[in-house]
Amino acid sequence: MHTIGTPGLWLAFSLLVVVALVVDFVVLRAGGAHKVSFKEAALWSIAWIMLAMLFNLGLWYWLDGHVGPELANETALQFLTGYVVEKALAIDNIFVFLLIFSRFGVGPELQQRALMIGILGAIVLRAILIFIGAALIARYHWILYFFGAFLVYTGVQMVRAPNDEADFEANPLLRWMRGHLRLSAEYHGTALSVVKDGVRWFTPMFVVIMLLAVTDVIFAVDSIPAIFAITEDPFIVLTSNVFAVLGLRALFFLVAGMAERFHLLNYGLAGVLSFIGVKMLIVDAWKVPIGLSLGIVALLIGASLVASRLFPKID
Repeated sequence: MHTIGTPGLWLAFSLLVVVALVVDFVVLRAGGAHKVSFKEAALWSIAWIMLAMLFNLGLWYWLDGHVGPELANETALQFLTGYVVEKALAIDNIFVFLLIFSRFGVGPELQQRALMIGILGAIVLRAILIFIGAALIARYHWILYFFGAFLVYTGVQMVRAPNDEADFEANPLLRWMRGHLRLSAEYHGTALSVVKDGVRWFTPMFVVIMLLAVTDVIFAVDSIPAIFAITEDPFIVLTSNVFAVLGLRALFFLVAGMAERFHLLNYGLAGVLSFIGVKMLIVDAWKVPIGLSLGIVALLIGASLVASRLFPKID
């Protein structure tokens, strides 16, 4: 498979992600379990976005000096478009995360730890799925058509049932855990398991984290094919995905307090998935310019946000 990723670029990216995660863990530990304010979430969201843009700028600068401005400009635009798409689709994850936290009574002071562990799992799982997807596309080009049709179908389903809530009681993973693990009824801080009278019990926090991980995998089935419509380079696919996921914890607390205000966002996301699906289906007839793709994605998301404010949800 073709990629701009050299060993040096992969190493630089990996080190940057490790340092960012370590800093995030240190700050989380230093702050202790607490309710995240809107201001704190906004500042952290800006910081994560700036980190992603600085990485993109550094990538452009390196490519400009080694392979020329044309490829540098195209790659930087691909990264930006992929990042915007993944960031927007991550908001849909957040609505489900809110349902999970509400269903299992996870207090605001415990949500940070659950999200942090969930993010680590998401990075690993998405990396595996991305490399599998890249290998399949490199060998079987027709898979792009399958991905495209699947995204159009997903977009249509989101429009037909925009307010469907997850049925946790029917969730196979939750049913399996209840049938095979000893689950305690009460939380024990951030502990995932406790030992009582020599017997290990798993806490509700463990259940929540498992559900967060599975939820992210389900959403990755939509989001990863979406970014392959923008670029088939696994380096750009993975880096834009990871940087979008890194800021998920801050984005969660930023969006959590405004979820009701974004009630029409699902329609915008449905439009994005459908557009990208069509883009995949016509890839051999016409390759939609990256700049045009970015503009359409931004327009669809922006329009749904503006519409949400102009037409408030009626209870």
